[in-house]
Amino acid sequence: MSDRFDCGECKESLYGRKYIQVEDVSHCIPCYDRLYANTCQECKELIAHNARELFYEDRHYHEHCFRCLRCDRSLADEPFTSQEEALLCNDCYHNEFSSKCVACDKTVMPGSKKLEYGGSAWHEDCFVCHGCEKPIGGQSFIPDKDDYYCVPCYEGRFTPRCRHCKKALATGGVSYKDETWHKECLVCNGCKSPLAGQPFTSQGDTPYCVKCFSSLYAQKCASCNSPITGFGEGKYISFQDRQWHQPCFKCSHCSVSLVGSGFFPDRDQILCGDCNNDQEDQ
Repeated sequence: MSDRFDCGECKESLYGRKYIQVEDVSHCIPCYDRLYANTCQECKELIAHNARELFYEDRHYHEHCFRCLRCDRSLADEPFTSQEEALLCNDCYHNEFSSKCVACDKTVMPGSKKLEYGGSAWHEDCFVCHGCEKPIGGQSFIPDKDDYYCVPCYEGRFTPRCRHCKKALATGGVSYKDETWHKECLVCNGCKSPLAGQPFTSQGDTPYCVKCFSSLYAQKCASCNSPITGFGEGKYISFQDRQWHQPCFKCSHCSVSLVGSGFFPDRDQILCGDCNNDQEDQ
């Protein structure tokens, strides 16, 4: 009598049948599938011993069940991404989750060059200057509302220009007579010293420091013979063809201030009422 050759599980004879051996125990195919086959994550059916099985993150799939959730493309031989346990082909993933270029509305694919600013993204070639329409790339740029400019275009359109040298004022500058100047361009027309941060005046449209203006154009005080510049004790008194600093406008005899008071001219002198009366009584 021949030896028995039975399935280790159902005890049916394996003679003339296919079988699979597990740890020295032979199993008929139905018993093997029932005991050892994995369940497909997608269709929840057993993955038979002779089916191609795919495995990803502790999950098992039939080959025909391993597909993109969006476009249903087979992922068996395609690159893919898992998004919250959903399997997506690269195209669907990028269309749904990757940045979109705000200029052309196409996906900015991972690995491609892109620029990001203010929460928006651009393809490198799509991020262009609103003025010259050339790609800005890695150069400096200046935003203006929803438009972006390279520095030369922005300066050419919007940046104020120096009254003296006509070049753009990128930062800082000095304002004088409703016009802007570079600090280094606003200088005295006489001595060429910088005027920014110090008192100065002008003759017509030409700026001068106090010293140069005084020596060239200022009237002289009839009392102290110093220039009347309009700076410091700037108020002055004018009578006929003579001018006085306000503190210098006083009686030539008693030195009482004549500002706001009546006075009497006496040749080169000015007198208060009392001194004038005393002089008449003599």
